[in-house]
Amino acid sequence: MRKVLSLGFLFVFGNLLAQETFLSNRTADDRNTVYAFSNATIITSPGNIVENGTLVTRGKKILAVGVNVAVPDEAIKVDLQGKYIYPGLIDPYTNYGLPDVIGVRRASGETPQFESKVPQALGWNEHNQSHYDAVDDFSVNTKEAEKLRKMGFTSVSAFRPNGVIRGTAVAVNLSDGPSQEAILKDKASNHFAFKRGASKQLYPNSIMGMVALIRQNYLNAQWYESGADHHNITLESFNENAGLPQVFEANNNKLRVLLADKIGDEFGVQYIILGNGDEYQRVEEVAATKARMILPLTFPDAYDVEDPLEAADISLAMMKHWEMAPANPAMLKEKGIQFAFTSNGLKSDKDFWKNLKKAVDYGLSKQDAIAAVTRIPAELLGITDKVGTLESGKHANFIIASGDLFGNGKILESWVVGDQMIVNKENDESLAGSYRLNIGNAEYSLSLSIEKDKWKSDVKQDTVKLKSKMKFDQTRVTLSIGEGNSAFRLSGWLGEDKISGSGESATGSSVNWTAQKISTPEESGDKNKDSEKPELGNIIYPFVAHGWKEKPAQETYLIQNATVWTMEEGDQPEVKDVLVRSGKIAQVGQNLPASGATIIDGQGMHLTPGIIDEHSHAALSGVNESSQTMVSEVRMYDAVDSEDIDIYRQLAGGVVAAQLLHGSANPVGGQSALVKFRWGSTPEEMSIRGADGFIKFALGENVKQSNRSSEWVNRFPQTRMGVEQVYVDGFTRAKEYEARWKAFETASKSKKGPRHKAPRRDLQLEALLEILNKERFISCHSYVQSEINMLMKVAESFDFRINTFTHILEGYKVADKMAAHGAGGSTFADWWAYKYEVKEAIPYNAALMTQAGVLSAINSDDSEMARRLNQEAAKSVKYGDMDEWESFKMVTINPAKMLHLDDRMGSIKVGKDADLVLWTDHPLSIYAKSHTTMVDGTILYSLEKDQQARNEIAAERARLIQKMREVKAKGGKTQKAKKPEKHDWHCEDFVLVDYITETEE
Repeated sequence: MRKVLSLGFLFVFGNLLAQETFLSNRTADDRNTVYAFSNATIITSPGNIVENGTLVTRGKKILAVGVNVAVPDEAIKVDLQGKYIYPGLIDPYTNYGLPDVIGVRRASGETPQFESKVPQALGWNEHNQSHYDAVDDFSVNTKEAEKLRKMGFTSVSAFRPNGVIRGTAVAVNLSDGPSQEAILKDKASNHFAFKRGASKQLYPNSIMGMVALIRQNYLNAQWYESGADHHNITLESFNENAGLPQVFEANNNKLRVLLADKIGDEFGVQYIILGNGDEYQRVEEVAATKARMILPLTFPDAYDVEDPLEAADISLAMMKHWEMAPANPAMLKEKGIQFAFTSNGLKSDKDFWKNLKKAVDYGLSKQDAIAAVTRIPAELLGITDKVGTLESGKHANFIIASGDLFGNGKILESWVVGDQMIVNKENDESLAGSYRLNIGNAEYSLSLSIEKDKWKSDVKQDTVKLKSKMKFDQTRVTLSIGEGNSAFRLSGWLGEDKISGSGESATGSSVNWTAQKISTPEESGDKNKDSEKPELGNIIYPFVAHGWKEKPAQETYLIQNATVWTMEEGDQPEVKDVLVRSGKIAQVGQNLPASGATIIDGQGMHLTPGIIDEHSHAALSGVNESSQTMVSEVRMYDAVDSEDIDIYRQLAGGVVAAQLLHGSANPVGGQSALVKFRWGSTPEEMSIRGADGFIKFALGENVKQSNRSSEWVNRFPQTRMGVEQVYVDGFTRAKEYEARWKAFETASKSKKGPRHKAPRRDLQLEALLEILNKERFISCHSYVQSEINMLMKVAESFDFRINTFTHILEGYKVADKMAAHGAGGSTFADWWAYKYEVKEAIPYNAALMTQAGVLSAINSDDSEMARRLNQEAAKSVKYGDMDEWESFKMVTINPAKMLHLDDRMGSIKVGKDADLVLWTDHPLSIYAKSHTTMVDGTILYSLEKDQQARNEIAAERARLIQKMREVKAKGGKTQKAKKPEKHDWHCEDFVLVDYITETEE
């Protein structure tokens, strides 16, 4: 009896030629051929399964699909009994068919500059590629198409990964014909990313700068659309593309997903967001964005943890992500988030189906998995009229599988617009089993099995195992057995439960042989049954060590019998009770009633307001947009990293809030982020609502690039005089900008029209104008007295005041002038001699400024030092003989005043926020530890909770290590342990991205 073993093999049996088998790969000449694929399990769309169905195609299109459909007489009939037909898969995020983007690196000593490659009327910044259309560069790539088809893809969207604003993608079929025939939609989507492009142009080189570029571009495009007086291809294209699906690559981590959506909300755009696979760590917040997503199937391998020293380098977050990443799709689906999958980022093509099945094992339904690679990507790209499901009139894009692809089935053929591509030859699994093998008069036992799509033979004579090798091609079997003089080379043909043929012995004698099947392999117990969902650990917030399993809530607390440092004027440390209710200080006094409150016994301890750090770079993912002299448009709120472990560490040191400042690479830096260290919250939730706006200015060596390499000697300014001119020019331009707007707003209605359009909004100048209008306040990096004097005079000439000079190590020289000007001074306690311009710093600085009437504070500018700001404040007691109360004010109420937050923070007063620290000892003592740190009436750190967390972390690490060891023991893939890199940002940190493949960090 004949057995059809491969769909791609042509058997010639008389009139059955065109009736029962597939043909070889067809050519473009067969475009009107009709095929009827019958008796298959057809998944016409996710969740809609047709058993014993028929799919009829004519040329490029589907004619009909279903049960008992009419089959034209001329159809080539193909019996797919036992086979499955799926819609062709669609990858919505590829670079298929497009030329590689070549990164541009600046040569050593070359002046940083903008070099436009195309002499056209384009926008000013090459990282804005709105004018680029992938369809113009697209060409069929047969080799890449074949790789994608082997995974089951029949259509993809292709974009060019170049720049922050990248232009449009093209949707194409993975056909081998002419490129123009492959195109499904010439403009399928418009693309964005937090990545630089292939350009020598420096701006932007930080996450804050990239966001600013996007924001300004939206404003420029709106202004251009209202009637520009010039032609700009980039802006024109951006406006034309506004109606397309907007796809944003939120590279790096889940916080970038929230940031991308925040930009979209600002401009009324709902992005489709490419995630990173860690969205489950903030799934509630991601769901709240209402964004549809594209998810990578890049699950990390287990770590090799056999060496305990190497294993110690692996963070808890890395271990937990290894365990939980495959559950990301299921968790997102549970929250109603719609997503498609992409193969983008996979190390191996084989990982696609492996990881898709893994996602199903971890809770995603098969129906949702199929939807994520067929219907949903078609919907995202607006091509559902052509592909995504199997329906009459749609493209004949489908795949044929030997069985259920989530079981043991494999893809056999890909059909793209009616063209057949053979992907795999089908192994006849019925061949597997145990046989009685007879070679001449000798008897053996033979076992045949498939391992990793390859046939394996096992031959024994009695109990002796013989070396053997087996090949199977269509119906022909080739078998070699034994070694030396007892070896045989056999060739035979497959029959019904039997293989027979002839061969030769090692001596050249002819032999006949037969192998009669005596048993089939036992079915795997879980082959047709859904596997149990793996048990996973808890999600913690944030997803790092010491994260919460459940976020702590505000409670009512009564802190009794502590020595209370209210930091209110005229008070002194005194034993009192403090009642906290609804996040506020409700009462301060003695013997307060405890009804309904949790009692905290403060006997022998000291209670103070939480420490406020006026100058910090903790909890940031970038610090300098170092590309331009003036970057007042960038916002540090866009770089807040709520997952930074330094937040927890600083809470342990009593720090509850900080001003997160831009660095000092520019005379005019970016806008500050004022945050509370609400451990476990999102960046948005850390922001202090209603706080005044602040901005970073800088003076001195960093600004004029004294410590940079020779390639930077041409960026203006290079001298301290040039720095002054930057300020004068900037504020002069801001005043002119204001005048243009006032002229427009006061113009009569008759003048407002096409010829009297509004000025273009400029975010850089708007920030400077806010300073002039006393709506934004300067914190200025400073050292040398001459420059401090200079900036105060510039400010006075423009009728505003400098709010704070930070660092200010020569502040003691100009303290009288600072007091007269009204500027505060936030300084280091005893830093000196770390660069030339601080050679005259003294540890008496803070005390002397205070004596001169300057509002003074001690800041950290260092994540490590921030953990002991109480001790830094104490140094002024030692060096400057400062009163203890006045000393501690420099890290509590004084920085609160500098940041205009003293109406709600910085002292213990009824009605203020309950930001409190209970110290085990005198707060200025080196022996003092934070017993309890409270933010908004919520305990975010305590010695008790910390010890409990340490025990839980140790237990969780032990569990995960054992789980990874089991993976390795079972032959699973592992990766080498690696220590995560954490950068502690400082003012002078300068990070330039030279390569297209690098991120800003």
